[in-house]
Amino acid sequence: MDSGGGDSTKKGSVKKDPAWNHCISIDGKSRNVKCKYCEKVLAGGTYRLKHHLACTSKDVGACLVVPEEVKNLILGTVSMLQQNLIKKSMFGVDLESNVSDSGNFRKRPSQEESVGGESSSSIFKRRGSQTTINSIFKKSEREDTCQQIALFFYNNVIPFNVARSEEFTKMVEMIAKHGPGIKPPSYHEIRVKYLKQKVEKTNQILEEHRLCWKNYGCTIMTDGWTDRKRRTILNFLVNSPKGTVFLKSIDASDISKTTDKIFKMMDDVVEEVGEDNVMQIVTDNAANYKAAGDLLMQKRRKLYLTPSAAHCIDLMLEDFGKKIPLHQETISNGCLHLRSGNLVSV
Repeated sequence: MDSGGGDSTKKGSVKKDPAWNHCISIDGKSRNVKCKYCEKVLAGGTYRLKHHLACTSKDVGACLVVPEEVKNLILGTVSMLQQNLIKKSMFGVDLESNVSDSGNFRKRPSQEESVGGESSSSIFKRRGSQTTINSIFKKSEREDTCQQIALFFYNNVIPFNVARSEEFTKMVEMIAKHGPGIKPPSYHEIRVKYLKQKVEKTNQILEEHRLCWKNYGCTIMTDGWTDRKRRTILNFLVNSPKGTVFLKSIDASDISKTTDKIFKMMDDVVEEVGEDNVMQIVTDNAANYKAAGDLLMQKRRKLYLTPSAAHCIDLMLEDFGKKIPLHQETISNGCLHLRSGNLVSV
């Protein structure tokens, strides 16, 4: 019976892996470790731990609180390991089998051939179907990819601030997670299939909000603006304890000046949301909206018209600029300096 000396030697060499300085062994088993930073328990030893700390998103989630210096250190280790494996594969080394084509047994990788106690054969499995880690870290490939993404923005006249959206970031992450060979959605899929799925999902979310309106009540809010064609557009939103949801937009160019038509429009929206659900309607302070609100409260006894606080403040600031000479002069001077490109302290 083995005295166990060989096992201890093996464990001693495994402990040389720098990743062990950033984790805690669970029950003394090297296959189950806990990250020292986010306390996430990982199975698979230091292989998955290193990818967790390096934030490669390969077979394991990234650690969100790992120090930057630790991340860079482990990232270098993982990248070096992959480069060594690629060099071996270029010379015809088959890491997935111990038997050569002639039927002779191949020599298993020794402990010295393992990086950080991690067998190269355990990492290089399925190398034909998975993206190599080396390609993820190659700066030249990232530059080429980013240039192609930027070209997509330029040629399709996509506003640059789209790059700041969560959907854009999530899209790039999902493409990277899929890896090479992903087939992009077709024109028909975007226009029909996925659009229908999104509409159905949006309707489901709206139904959840409607249930909240019924249980707790809600507020209808109107927001008017003028588009480039000088059309008056009214957005209707509904607020409740669950949050604010967009309901609809209406082209009010022909009705925004008429009290009766505004009343009819607001009454239809209340009917759509449900009279028993609506507690108040928030509109701007224009005379026609106030008159339409009075008519609505006469018909719908359970709701109230509330003037928009933002519009009240806007009107107050507008009066400051028009009716107080000092403010009017200051604003005029500020606009003059902005147009000339000079920045001054007032």
